[in-house]
Amino acid sequence: MLKENFNELQILLVVARERSFTRAAGKLGVSQSALSHAIKALEARLNTRLLTRTTRSVAPTEAGEKIINCLEPRLADLEEELQALLQLNGAASGNIRLSAGEHAASSLLWPKLKPFLREYPEINVELVVDNGFVNIVEGRFDAGIRLGESVDKDMIAVRIGPDMRMVVVGAPSYFAAHGTPQTPHELQHHRCINMRLPTAGGLYHWEFEKDGKPLRVRVEGQLIFNHLAERTDAVISGFGIACMPEDRVAEAVQSGELIQILEDWCPTFPGYYLYYPSRKQHPPAFALMIDALRFTA
Repeated sequence: MLKENFNELQILLVVARERSFTRAAGKLGVSQSALSHAIKALEARLNTRLLTRTTRSVAPTEAGEKIINCLEPRLADLEEELQALLQLNGAASGNIRLSAGEHAASSLLWPKLKPFLREYPEINVELVVDNGFVNIVEGRFDAGIRLGESVDKDMIAVRIGPDMRMVVVGAPSYFAAHGTPQTPHELQHHRCINMRLPTAGGLYHWEFEKDGKPLRVRVEGQLIFNHLAERTDAVISGFGIACMPEDRVAEAVQSGELIQILEDWCPTFPGYYLYYPSRKQHPPAFALMIDALRFTA
C-alpha cells in the first residue's frame, strides 16, 4: 500500500485549484521550487504525471483529476470532523470564503461580521467583493450574498437584511438648472448617472412600479460608473440624476444635499440573502456565521 505524504497531496489540490504554482506558493506561504519538488516527488512515486505544465498555466492530467476528485471530498470531511471536535472543546474555528457585491458588503455584511469575528477570533473569513453574478461553486466560495430575487432556485437562501428600495435623487443645483421630472419617462430628457452591469456588460435600466405595473426606463447621461462611491459623489456634485440604494443616500437627502423625486414610483423589493449549495457540507463555524447574519425583524 502506498503511504504518500499528506502535505504533497494537499499541495496537489492547491496547485490544481489555483492553476498556477505562483499563486499556490503565495497561498501556502512556501517557495515555488518547494512546490515543484513536492509534485515531482509525488509523480515519481506514483509513476504517473499528475499535472500538465505550460508557460501560462497548470492543469491536472486525467490521472491527476481522478486523484483530486477522490481526495477533495475526503479531506473536506476530515476537516469538518476536526473542526467539530474543536467546537466540542469550546474553540470555534475554521475558514469561510464569501462573495458579495459592493453595496451588500459595505452596508450589511461587514457591519455584521465585525462583532462575529471579535466573538470568534479563531474563525477566519475571506470576503471577495465583486459586483458580478459570481458562480460560488466554480469560485470555490462557501457562500455568496445576493438580492433575494436573484438567488438561483437550487440554492439554500437565508435572509440577512430587510427589504430594500432604489430611489431617484439629484442635487438642488441640478434641479434648479434643469427642472424636476414628474414621471420616469421624463428622465429620458435629463442627464442621468448610469451604472454599468459587470456581468452582462450593459447599462442598468432603471426599474419602477406603479399600481402594480412595472416599468423599465433606459436613461442617458455624461457619466457611467460601476462603483457606488463615484456615483454618490457625482450626484451630490450636481452632474445629474441617479438611481441609488435608499440607505446609501438617506443622510444626504435628510441634510438637503440631495432631493428625492418620483417616490411613489419606487417600490420595495426583497433585500439581501446569504446563499449556498444545498449539497455542500459546511463546518460548525459556518453555522455560527449564519446565525450571526440571519435577519430578525
